[in-house]
Amino acid sequence: MTSQRGEKTRKETDRKIMQATLEIAMTKGIGGISIEEIARRSGVAKTTIYRRYENTSDLLSKMSTLEVSSSPELADLEPTRDNLELMMRKMVERFVSGIGVKAVGIILSSEEAFFQPLVKQAIAPEEQTLESFFDRGVQAGLFRSGIDAKFLFGTILGSMIACEALAGAIDDGWPARMTNLLWPTIVA
Repeated sequence: MTSQRGEKTRKETDRKIMQATLEIAMTKGIGGISIEEIARRSGVAKTTIYRRYENTSDLLSKMSTLEVSSSPELADLEPTRDNLELMMRKMVERFVSGIGVKAVGIILSSEEAFFQPLVKQAIAPEEQTLESFFDRGVQAGLFRSGIDAKFLFGTILGSMIACEALAGAIDDGWPARMTNLLWPTIVA
């Protein structure tokens, strides 16, 4: 039991470090990142950060290999309305507990090479999962053909980012509202 709690605490600390690092990179650029600034913004002690990373360069190089949570159980979901809502809910959970919703928007709009591994690790898998869901629905004759999954994924991310920017968080009702918005456009 203690090791599970310790692992959870470690992941939470890693998330805080990653989100603070991304926030600094977004506001000050890569050159503005320092262990001291990460500690200040994340609330994680400098000693803890230094136990995990030798210096800022080590942190940045390891950050591109951080494991971002995924939900393999979503890979084969039946294409139903309830499962679309479940996918929306899980997507919010992964972005909020991972890189942060605000960071998603910045990462996608940045041409900074530092962010590209994060796009591949945290964002592209979500898009692929959603696209696969839509493909299964088309194959089963439940969804109309010609669904532009890339556009819909962008719409979903845009809505998440807007909620975060306007309200400070994505409320519990967002997945249902997004599903209600999307469902009529995809169903056959």
